Amino acid sequence: MNVSAWRKSSRSGSGGGNNCVEVGASAASPTPAVAVRDTKHRTGPVLTADHPNWTSFLATVKSGGFDL
Repeated sequence: MNVSAWRKSSRSGSGGGNNCVEVGASAASPTPAVAVRDTKHRTGPVLTADHPNWTSFLATVKSGGFDL
């Protein structure tokens, strides 16, 4: 997956700033996607989701749907 720029949360400052994930967008064909990777393993696996699923995931996170 070709991501032109990765973004890391500004809240990932603790622990040397590597306790986070990075998010990037890909406009690659056939379907644009959102990519997520581990900051500590930037050359490792990348999770991808289409935009509707990513939006749904974020809404669930924000509403506390994954809180333990």
